[in-house]
Amino acid sequence: MFTGIIEQVGKVVSSDREGGNLKLAIQAKFTSELKVDQSVAHNGICLTVDGIRDDHYTVTAIAETLSKTNLGNLVEGSNINLERCMIAGDRLDGHIVQGHVDQTATCEEIIERDGSWEFTFEYDVQQGNITVEKGSICVNGVSLTAFNSQDNRFSVAIIPFTYEHTNFQDLSVGDVVNLEFDIIGKYVEKLVRKQQ
Repeated sequence: MFTGIIEQVGKVVSSDREGGNLKLAIQAKFTSELKVDQSVAHNGICLTVDGIRDDHYTVTAIAETLSKTNLGNLVEGSNINLERCMIAGDRLDGHIVQGHVDQTATCEEIIERDGSWEFTFEYDVQQGNITVEKGSICVNGVSLTAFNSQDNRFSVAIIPFTYEHTNFQDLSVGDVVNLEFDIIGKYVEKLVRKQQ
């Protein structure tokens, strides 16, 4: 379980294919605090730490994960949003995030708004996911509020702190991001669909 509040931006040290899997080595300031078998969200994707060495650790993404996320686009030097799992009893500053990416979206537009940024994303509505105006959405692991919500697109506003402390500063039009839709919205959508 995560909150969508990014702890730090890590750096991909290496990205190697092993059969259908992708082995990533990530450099992070909190590496010394990690242990093997711990869950960490990487651009919103919950992956298990399977090795630790010096200032970096490794995780493995399987083919299923690669087919539904942007992990396969990462190369050596890529910045990646990182969040360790919640500690029971802590404040939930973002929203409930499972670390299970529903699908990807493409960045369609970036507008600078005199000190903040507006990002618009388009996604495949055929996968059955929806956003709700002023509802929660997780983009590359970042807990955000959706607005200008339409059938296949939405926008988010990024404040300077979020821009400087996540990989939003690296995004360009045409880039692919990971989306995790609001868990309550997903259950409501499924129940409504069953009754139709």
